[in-house]
Amino acid sequence: MEISGKVIIKLPPQSGVSQRTGTQWMTQVFVIETGGQYPKKIPFEVFGEDRIKQFDIQIGDEATIQFNIEGSEYNGRWYAHIKCYNYTKVGSSAASAAAQQPTPPVQYASSVSQPQPTQPALFPPEQPAHNDSDDLPF
Repeated sequence: MEISGKVIIKLPPQSGVSQRTGTQWMTQVFVIETGGQYPKKIPFEVFGEDRIKQFDIQIGDEATIQFNIEGSEYNGRWYAHIKCYNYTKVGSSAASAAAQQPTPPVQYASSVSQPQPTQPALFPPEQPAHNDSDDLPF
């Protein structure tokens, strides 16, 4: 699944050591707000220090997240988790593609005038004015 919006909240990362395996873990929760007439605020989490650093999620980012929804039970209560596995800043691919485009060469105007293409006249050319001083231009 995926959703697009603007990142509005970045909570501090949480870390610990797994009791089962003894390995360290890190997770961080963010909130993305969708657009439209009825915007939704959706919390999502990124698990793993490497992904947190790789995604480099900042408040104000316009982004698309791809996620899985998982559930877990604790003391007879069920909780839903939105786990982000891919994060793409909106416009980042366009910006990187534009950065990779070669810059067109600059063309300078030469001192030699280029002939302009002729176009048919829409109005007849103006007639020379009479030498009479009391002729009005209208």
